[in-house]
Amino acid sequence: MSDKTVPVFTMAELREGTRGDEFREWARKGVFYLTGYGATEQDHRVATDTAMDFFAHGTAEEKQAVTTKIPTMRRGYSALEAESTAQVTNTGTYTDYSMSYSMGIGGNLFPSEKFESVWTNYFDTLYRSAQETARLVLTATGTYDGEDLDTLLDCDPVLRLRYFPEVPEHRAAEYEPRRMAPHYDLSIITFIHQTPCANGFVSLQAEVDGEMVSLPHIEDAVVVLCGAIAPLVTQGAVPAPNHHVVSPDASMLKGSDRTSSVFFLRPSTDFSFSVPAARRYGLDVSLDMETATFGDWIGTNYVTMHAVTS
Repeated sequence: MSDKTVPVFTMAELREGTRGDEFREWARKGVFYLTGYGATEQDHRVATDTAMDFFAHGTAEEKQAVTTKIPTMRRGYSALEAESTAQVTNTGTYTDYSMSYSMGIGGNLFPSEKFESVWTNYFDTLYRSAQETARLVLTATGTYDGEDLDTLLDCDPVLRLRYFPEVPEHRAAEYEPRRMAPHYDLSIITFIHQTPCANGFVSLQAEVDGEMVSLPHIEDAVVVLCGAIAPLVTQGAVPAPNHHVVSPDASMLKGSDRTSSVFFLRPSTDFSFSVPAARRYGLDVSLDMETATFGDWIGTNYVTMHAVTS
């Protein structure tokens, strides 16, 4: 693991271009921190607390009622270890040691009217902020080569709140090094707002210049990770970094729980791309066609993720 430090930018700096050269450098690495982007710590806390209350106190029947029956969608509640990123990336069969709640623009499954109100407002705030951030990232390198940018950013986003409980002994790093397998996001960009582990353990890491770099919680900041659509529309200039969630070792199990609010700014399902070009940019696209849509790609991904075999 590298001791490289990922920089923090403010939205005002990005708008004004006051650190333009540095921002272009990190856009080409596909990861940075961002503050002053529109959502506050209170916004994150209220949405997180609302989901965590449901995780803790929702009955089995209530959770089942908001668990989607559609395998190609990411909506509603997903139980602990119900998904496996490792299966999607062909790196194993171990499960993601987390539970989650997800919503999008439509097809949502809300536990209550209060939950719906809190999360809809939160979703809308993050959507606006992510659109502006994506515009700045995609144009930073001067290589944007996609459709009209306004059309691309008229998106089909997904918001997830993941809860990573303290891992049991059999999931400690000595036995299973990761809570979630290495992967890149199927998004244009992704916002990640974390709560820190009480014991100081840092779980999130991303690949920068060929090395895994720790991404600790920073107050008032989100991690911005560029997703797989970014290289497709910037001729490979903006990458989609691999990242993973590592497990604590046996001496740090207590106090290792954390939450992660993840906003995926995904393109519309009819966004089309060249499969051979995607492979040239290092993306693992198994679809047997010359041109595919994002809907083709993401649907296959979700089905595999939920086909947990371990």
